[in-house]
Amino acid sequence: MARRYGYPLRGNRYCGNTSKREVHDLDSEDTKRDGCQIDEIIGAGHARTFSPDTLAQAKSEGYDPCDKCLPGSQR
Repeated sequence: MARRYGYPLRGNRYCGNTSKREVHDLDSEDTKRDGCQIDEIIGAGHARTFSPDTLAQAKSEGYDPCDKCLPGSQR
C-alpha cells in the first residue's frame, strides 16, 4: 500500500498500533495477508501518529518496530 492521507494518519510515514505498541513504516508496508494490516489497525481505532514523524520518536515512546516493514530495526 502506501501512506494514508485521511484521518488519523494524514500522510505521516509512521503508524503506531496502540493495541500492540508496535510501529509500522507505511513506505515499506507489507501488504500480504499476514502482513502489517494497517487498514485493520485504523478500522479498530488503534492507529496513531508521532510528532515528529520519525522512527526514533516512536521508539522513544515505547513502540517496537514491526518485523515485517521494519526488519532489522533495533528494539
